Amino acid sequence: MSAVLLDTGVTVACLDRSEQYHEVCASALSHTTLPLVTCEAVIAESCCYLLRKLHGAAEAVLANVASGMFQIPVSLTQSAERVREILRKYRDMDADLADACLIHLATELGVADILTLDRDFEHYRWGKNNPFTMIVPLRGK
Repeated sequence: MSAVLLDTGVTVACLDRSEQYHEVCASALSHTTLPLVTCEAVIAESCCYLLRKLHGAAEAVLANVASGMFQIPVSLTQSAERVREILRKYRDMDADLADACLIHLATELGVADILTLDRDFEHYRWGKNNPFTMIVPLRGK
């Protein structure tokens, strides 16, 4: 499947104009022609925590899921054991659930491209030992 993985930071920055990386993330998202795939943990992290005080933002994220703009092709129910193994592997980096789910999703779909602000993805590996391709052009974060 040709797709681009979508992480929490980019989702939040696109909806919150006060975010430092709003413009660069909105531009990267608008120039992406491949399907945007993500996971339940990214949606929960975005809606329930980071965007909870921004009126209408959680509804916008869920509308993007409902419309198919943000696709969730793998359920945590189906992949909990593998995600748990990834969390254990990256314990020293304090990987969170969303990171582990995205690593698993990359492996399942064979997708290296990721829209993220999280520099940990420079160190995470998917599949046997494949690096991610971070497609948000940031400096020094």
